[in-house]
Amino acid sequence: MTDKVLYEPLGGNDMPRFGGPATFMRLPAVDLDAHLDVAFLGVPLDIGTSNRPGARLGPREIRDESRMLRPFNVSTGAAPFDSLTIADSGDVPINTFNLLKSIDIIESFYDEVMAKNIMPLTMGGDHTIALPILRALKKKHGPVGLVHVDAHADINDHMFGERIAHGTPFRRAMEEGLLDGERVVQIGLRGTGYSPDEYQWSRDQGFRVVQAEECWHKSLDPLMAEVREQLGDGPVYISFDIDGLDPAYAPGTGTAEVGGLTVHQGLEIVRGCKGLNVVGGDLVEVSPPFDTTHNTSVVAANLLYEMLCVLPGVKYHEYR
Repeated sequence: MTDKVLYEPLGGNDMPRFGGPATFMRLPAVDLDAHLDVAFLGVPLDIGTSNRPGARLGPREIRDESRMLRPFNVSTGAAPFDSLTIADSGDVPINTFNLLKSIDIIESFYDEVMAKNIMPLTMGGDHTIALPILRALKKKHGPVGLVHVDAHADINDHMFGERIAHGTPFRRAMEEGLLDGERVVQIGLRGTGYSPDEYQWSRDQGFRVVQAEECWHKSLDPLMAEVREQLGDGPVYISFDIDGLDPAYAPGTGTAEVGGLTVHQGLEIVRGCKGLNVVGGDLVEVSPPFDTTHNTSVVAANLLYEMLCVLPGVKYHEYR
């Protein structure tokens, strides 16, 4: 039996931060292989968007802005690269001109990820990609719980007559039995709507809906303690739309809504998933053309790193 291979991000003292491979955290680029525990993946798709485009460029920009990340989480003690075999396995080759074909391509790709027992951490891309990923997860794990951070519930029945778009994935996921409704929480919902019962469909499925106003001026640590109790020991997927954060922190997105979560609260949510049986996660809707500072991608890269740190099997060190 061979020893486990552990990869390390390329360090800033070995290669300047502005050099090296254009992978997440400048990790080795490794094809999907059963020896991997975790793969960072990109899905450069934005043909499901309803307003500003550009999320197809998100994976490339998030990777670029991940170059400042270091392997050890000084804040939490997490040492993922001491624990798991982690690499960047590239992008899903979507069909730029056909959304439904792209959905099938994504599902087939993640079928392979699941077959190799790899935990996926995905850079979107618009939120449509959550549906085919959840379809693949269902085949391995059954219906999963969901921590969904977003300004929008994404439970529309259709958009322009289409049943698959970035505003519909979680309605389709419930209809297809991909989610365990009693183990779903949606955090950060806000903005204008079309009716007084904007989130009622979610509640009718058993989802816990936490509107953004419930989060203002407070820590979300107590909320996440309740979420961990609600979601229990079953498999959980994290789906983080960057527009869950206020556009003051993340302007580079397609459907910005004021009054959103802070970066600190975003960190509390992801860190609060520690102890859950997290089987994967995504960070979606980063649209680099709408943020010339690149701050949105910096935040996105850090949130993906934090997702990595709460995966099962990650070692934590007590050092303070």
